[in-house]
Amino acid sequence: MLKWFADLVTYQWLSLVKGTRLADAANFFIYDTLKIFIMLSVIIFVVAIIRSFFPPEKTRKILSYKRQYAGNIVAALLGIVTPFCSCSAVPVFIGFVEAGIPLGVTFSFLISSPMVNEVALILLWGMFGTKIALIYIATGLVVAVVSGLVIGKIGLERYVEGYVYEIAQGIEGMEMVIAEQTWEDRLLYAREYVRDILKRVWPYVLIGIGLGAAIHGYVPTDFLAAYAGKDNIFAVPVAVLMGVPLYSNAAGVIPLVAALQEKGMAMGTVLAFMMSVTALSLPEMIILRNVLKPQLIGVFIGIVAASIIIVGYLFNALLTV
Repeated sequence: MLKWFADLVTYQWLSLVKGTRLADAANFFIYDTLKIFIMLSVIIFVVAIIRSFFPPEKTRKILSYKRQYAGNIVAALLGIVTPFCSCSAVPVFIGFVEAGIPLGVTFSFLISSPMVNEVALILLWGMFGTKIALIYIATGLVVAVVSGLVIGKIGLERYVEGYVYEIAQGIEGMEMVIAEQTWEDRLLYAREYVRDILKRVWPYVLIGIGLGAAIHGYVPTDFLAAYAGKDNIFAVPVAVLMGVPLYSNAAGVIPLVAALQEKGMAMGTVLAFMMSVTALSLPEMIILRNVLKPQLIGVFIGIVAASIIIVGYLFNALLTV
């Protein structure tokens, strides 16, 4: 039905000639916009119900009983279904420090939540199938766990701004009561959560789809393959370096990923690009600067970027066999 409607709008309502670059780009944009917003609305509503059982305070309490290794794994898994974005980095980080959660465990959560979330899973599954979605989720969790373990082992607590620990001591012993919600409360929360998320992400979704449509319609098939295809050994680190300063979320970057892959870029390369955009966005680093010193932010970026590069090469190896 979506494809039929996209064809109707493109070739009848807009009277574009089938097979032309403009028609291909317009058809891609209309179809992907409808598909992605429908998928987002449904899956975000379902996940919002799940998230209503895991408010930030409950997440903090769960992690407060964990230590390294087990704690890193639990933190990475919780990052999939708990509400975290760059705008909430400061209060979440302070809450974790207040609970005595090890720094490495905290970073496993910070890496997992934006990179390996329900939006990434459902869109990857819808566009590339179960195999790609599962490989991405599995390797994303590995990146979050390993990076958190490395940061924890190095011992970088001295590079957390001192006032964070002062705030933590000031609120130590305070307990937040988690009110029991009825199903009516959860459904209302889910509805408002969908509305809030769509309100915040729709510009990035349209920008991502627009870029994907332009690539789909106008970039020659062999152009990207020549510079970032399977035969270019430096394609993965270049893609990661390009993704670090950009800002988007999974909903906005996946349409671009689909177009890049369609034009010949290796799947591992485009997924590494996606990981770097979502896990190492510049705005998030700016916000984290409020609680972390530059040395720790630099180590964080370096370790995560190196892990993503390794994963990119692993993707390319696994998906070509």
